[in-house]
Amino acid sequence: MGSWSLIDSPSLLGLIPLVLYLFLVFRGYKATTAVAVGLTAGCILTGQSISSISTMIAKATGSFLGIIGLIIMLGSGLGYVMTKSGVAKTIVYWIVNKIGVNNEKKGIVVTMICSLVIVALLGTLAGGNAIIAPIIIPVVAAVGITPSTVGVIFQAMGETGLIWGPFTPPVIGLMAITGLSYGKMMVWAAIPYGIIWIIVTYFVAQRIQKSTKAKGEKYENIEVVEEFTPSAAQKRTTVIFLVSFLLFIIYGIITKQGTNYVILFIILLALILGVSSKMKLDTIIGEMAQGMGKMTEMYLLFILLEPFINLIVVSGGFEALSKFLLNIFPNPNSLTVMMMGSLVGGFGVDGAVVAQLKITNDLFIDLVNRIGLPMEMWAIALIAASRITTNVYPTANMVGQMGIARSKNIKAMLISGWCVSMVILVYIFLWSFIGQKIFF
Repeated sequence: MGSWSLIDSPSLLGLIPLVLYLFLVFRGYKATTAVAVGLTAGCILTGQSISSISTMIAKATGSFLGIIGLIIMLGSGLGYVMTKSGVAKTIVYWIVNKIGVNNEKKGIVVTMICSLVIVALLGTLAGGNAIIAPIIIPVVAAVGITPSTVGVIFQAMGETGLIWGPFTPPVIGLMAITGLSYGKMMVWAAIPYGIIWIIVTYFVAQRIQKSTKAKGEKYENIEVVEEFTPSAAQKRTTVIFLVSFLLFIIYGIITKQGTNYVILFIILLALILGVSSKMKLDTIIGEMAQGMGKMTEMYLLFILLEPFINLIVVSGGFEALSKFLLNIFPNPNSLTVMMMGSLVGGFGVDGAVVAQLKITNDLFIDLVNRIGLPMEMWAIALIAASRITTNVYPTANMVGQMGIARSKNIKAMLISGWCVSMVILVYIFLWSFIGQKIFF
């Protein structure tokens, strides 16, 4: 606390920066803007000097959040190299031709697989689905799949890809926060969560397809892009990429590599991909830099988020909240903590996904530690906290996927989002009991 602090620690008033952040993001402001305002309020409340603020921001560049921001930027750069080399389109081409789209159910399945795989590999929801849309839409439109159905699938499967991809923002953030390896995080949290998401989405998509088709909805004036057929070189490059990708993943799991391993993983994978597709070194670096540039604002968000969270900790805001919650729930258990984390994070915290994960974790970590809740159980509550928000509210992510799918049916998007969210909450409720039998 600074010499002219306006509050004494610990105090619930220390949460004022967080309240400002939540208010602004729900009002539609960018997460970076909201964090900057909250950080300013935190500096004033805790009496920080210009020197201390500068030091906090400088230290943030090498912090946990700063490293995650760098990884996300590198992941975006790798996505650009994948796109430039034709690997992303080749994978979609293989999936479409292997399954063969000749009826509605196959159309739904192909769209689901393509969205899931490409978003998981590229690490970006909008970017991944934007790449597959020109290829997949003409194919599924030919068998009568409606824009509403495609929009629902893009949103739901893209969200699933984000919690399965090894260097997507949610996965990197979750691994760093919980300390779980990629393997443990997948087995105990991400795979069960994703399987539920996939199953529910499949049946919801069929219902939406049936109802919207009955109303006469269909794709109009589809501009069929020039048919993409991968060359022998692109097929070879894709095989090299996939094999390298799997080897890096297996090595990381076997040797229990941490978050920092992902930095080298991405750089080497980009170099392997670029060299195998006969790109010049300048081109590889240029594509990486262009992709990384798309995530500059997110990196800035993480740099500001670190001191923003630290000031709330210094003010005792989280500590005071923990005591307040303990007064309400004097004997918390795994059910109480997991459901509160899922509901508060999912319905009450918005903004960039890593910010949601970090804030939700900090809000409840004292209770988690108090009851000795294993991270394998807490992880799925954090996933719900970060993913439910974008599915129960008409957020920018949701509207963006509608646009990519050329859908105007926000009602279908919300119905799907609420269905999958409610089912996952039921699963978390049950898992809070089952997990106790396994870990306690």
